[in-house]
Amino acid sequence: MCSLQRRGNIFLLTLTGSGEHRLNLNLLDAIQSSVRQVRSEAESAVVAGKSASFALITTAEGKFFSNGYDIDWAKTSMDKMILMDDKLKSVVSDLITLPMPTIAAVTGHASAAGFLLAMSHDYILMRRDRGFLYMSELDIRRVIPSWFTVLVKSKIGAASVRRDVVLKAPKLTADEALEMGIIESAHDGAAETVAAAVKLAEDLVARKWDGHIYAGNRMELLSEVLNVIGARCSVAKL
Repeated sequence: MCSLQRRGNIFLLTLTGSGEHRLNLNLLDAIQSSVRQVRSEAESAVVAGKSASFALITTAEGKFFSNGYDIDWAKTSMDKMILMDDKLKSVVSDLITLPMPTIAAVTGHASAAGFLLAMSHDYILMRRDRGFLYMSELDIRRVIPSWFTVLVKSKIGAASVRRDVVLKAPKLTADEALEMGIIESAHDGAAETVAAAVKLAEDLVARKWDGHIYAGNRMELLSEVLNVIGARCSVAKL
């Protein structure tokens, strides 16, 4: 489902396989386990007196970054949908409180909750030759969850862009998303996108920021998101 590699002070979390990377409980548990392993290794390094500066890159194999919630799995029971939503909230909380910069290297389609997963990172880099960002709820006849809206507002600055993303449901290419200010940069292919994410991660790690201070500032910046998803975190507990 996913793999985690460490390259010095950079962690690379990859959603593996050629499928749609639908966010069911199994995949979300695997992602969360990896993110918590990243946190644990970073904190262990600090305790050991080693470098406190790290970065996390999340990417995916195949055609999709993530095609959103596993609706087919959840449609048999409303409880399943609630469980998936709660689990994604927990993953987003872990990313927001992670004591290091985070980068989503989007090398395929990112739709609905998959788009939200990408936006839960500090930076989004995207390949321009394949894939799109797509808030699909309007087209699939679902009302967007309220906490999705808060995250969208926190991550997309222009009200007109937020309106179009949610109320026109466009399938945004990398160049369109770059022009709208949603992503950091666009690249020619999957390998180039991941390489650019690694370069950005290296530049961020080189700043030698204190991870707890970094996370504390991010938590202040995204405090509305943490409040709406019910996260109860403090810098002292990072």
